[in-house]
Amino acid sequence: MRRRRGAANSLYVFMGGSIVVLAALGFLLYRMGSPRTGLNGEASLVVYCAAGMKEPMESIARQYQDEFGVPIQLQYGGSNTLLNQIEVSKTGDLFLAADSSYIDLARDKGLAAERLSMAQIRPVIAVAKGNDAIRSVADLLKPGVKIAMGNPDAAAVGKKTKKLLEKTGQWESLQQAVTERGTFSPTVNEVATAVEIGSVDAGIVWDSTVAMFDKLEAIHVPEFDSGVSTIEIAVLENASDPTAALRFARFAAARDRGLTTFDKMGFDVVEGDQWSEHPELTFFAGSVNRRALEPIINEFQQREGVTINAIYNGCGILTAQMRSLKESKQAGFPDTYMACDRYYLDTVQEMFEKGVDISDTDIVIVVQKGNPKNIQSLEDLAGEGLKIAIGQPDQCTIGVLSRRLLESADLYEKLFDVGNIATQAPTSAMLVPSVAIGTVDAALAYTTDTLAEADKVEAIRIDSPLAKAVQPFSVSLSSPHKQLGHRLLERIRASRDSFESAGFNWRLDLAGTSGEANDPFGDDDPANDEPAGDQPTGDQPTGDQQADDAQAARDE
Repeated sequence: MRRRRGAANSLYVFMGGSIVVLAALGFLLYRMGSPRTGLNGEASLVVYCAAGMKEPMESIARQYQDEFGVPIQLQYGGSNTLLNQIEVSKTGDLFLAADSSYIDLARDKGLAAERLSMAQIRPVIAVAKGNDAIRSVADLLKPGVKIAMGNPDAAAVGKKTKKLLEKTGQWESLQQAVTERGTFSPTVNEVATAVEIGSVDAGIVWDSTVAMFDKLEAIHVPEFDSGVSTIEIAVLENASDPTAALRFARFAAARDRGLTTFDKMGFDVVEGDQWSEHPELTFFAGSVNRRALEPIINEFQQREGVTINAIYNGCGILTAQMRSLKESKQAGFPDTYMACDRYYLDTVQEMFEKGVDISDTDIVIVVQKGNPKNIQSLEDLAGEGLKIAIGQPDQCTIGVLSRRLLESADLYEKLFDVGNIATQAPTSAMLVPSVAIGTVDAALAYTTDTLAEADKVEAIRIDSPLAKAVQPFSVSLSSPHKQLGHRLLERIRASRDSFESAGFNWRLDLAGTSGEANDPFGDDDPANDEPAGDQPTGDQPTGDQQADDAQAARDE
């Protein structure tokens, strides 16, 4: 009996131990399926990563976790396969694709938001070192040659290869050769591995992939030279913490953090931003833009986890300050600039990238409510005893544009001669209030500046093509945070309502401009472009064309 009780006790111990083990396994499984946290309680980030970037991204993820205690979960696959997973699961924080076209698709599907460029890659033929028999695409088509390449429906390198060879008329032959005596693989790494172990004679991979395989050699061929792909990382719309996701994306795409790893591993990296856990962006903006920009800047700061030091003033004052800062080599030069009109971007254009016209506003004659002086036109401003306010040309854009407008009507000198110019304000923001409180009878000001005093003033329209100001946005050539500046531009692009509610006319041409502000290579090769949607027809001028017409009118 004792033996049975002992056996029973052993059985109970075994059962009890099994329950503990099962409970522990259950807990571990639960932990694996639930969000993991870092050293300071931060939730982990899930990154869908193109397989060809596995080696550098694993190193970057370890470095980030070491510095910030945030675990990075990397899920690998072909770019298209990953995109399909994201679309189905609606989970994850970031998507790193081997070609920017997949980020375009993700954004078109409403799956991705902010994007950051990282590096440039091209397809090449990979062969084992010492294999001199294959030196061209034509060599791949020879009888008996075994070929591996990425599946065009799964891997970015396969899609790029198909696109390039369709243009040269070689795709059908290559597709048949791979089908008959080779293999289509879901990832670029599997193609390179097949070449390395000798199961195929050659494969088509990224140039950066070859650098990670010691036994392989890259064969560059003319058919692939124009096939540039840009590696991009994007924040997913379903990211649990977009600000945390953006911080890792900035780390991975920083010139002195993640991109140093990509560079060491043979990638052709972009310039990249300088790393800062909490970067600051100095933004000079003409005063007229303030009402539209302030809500945009506040939202941008919160989402990005950055600080925007916005400085509003007359553009003449701002540009003079820029020149002084450059000459003295002092800190504080703006990372971005939005002028009241193209005139004042043109005066400092050598310091900035090409501007993007965002909006425009009319120049009007502002009078008190009821128009007690019965002012109907520019000519009426010369009436006896009138007191007029205009901008100071050396300090603000409205001053320059008002002078040109009045000179076109032969009124500028006349108004001074008869003593009607009562004041010249250093910024546009000071003009309308002077009318509202009755200090002057009329002022030349922007329509947008009249909205705040709409109960006290009226706007008289001016029949002249010169009565308009066009507001361009540009990023400084010397900024250490160009990609951040371009993301601010993207936020402005998406803020039409903010500008129109502030009284501006929306000028930005939205068709086919999604990549204009985020092309670190200046790559305008049409072979690398995906369709960008409907384009304006020839009889419908784009925003830029309209702006050019207005500028030409002002310069006459």
